[in-house]
Amino acid sequence: MALAEGNAVAASAPADEESEPPPPPAAPGAAVAAAAATSSTAARPARLPLARVKALVKADPDVSLASQEAIFILARAAELFVETIAKDAYIYAQQGKRKTLQRKDLDNAIEAIDEFAFLEGTLD
Repeated sequence: MALAEGNAVAASAPADEESEPPPPPAAPGAAVAAAAATSSTAARPARLPLARVKALVKADPDVSLASQEAIFILARAAELFVETIAKDAYIYAQQGKRKTLQRKDLDNAIEAIDEFAFLEGTLD
């Protein structure tokens, strides 16, 4: 009886004759490319300039050659490092009821998190 009532409700509901047709199917991989394009711009608002990273690499006397891929990887690694330490330092800013990072927040993050132990004493 419940099935019959459900059918009666569905049959009595007005059909939307002016509805838009479904969008055409996307090409394979188009959704992935679109998602990557939107997520990379939304998730990564700031990127380090590759020319600046290349100049820093060339400033090292021990480095004679660096490929473009190596420069890109170094830039991306630096972006991830800055993002990680900033997020960890922001936790300490929030504990102090602030939204702006201060040097003491970075100091606290460096002291408290083992991953940043190599940075101890660098901000002095």
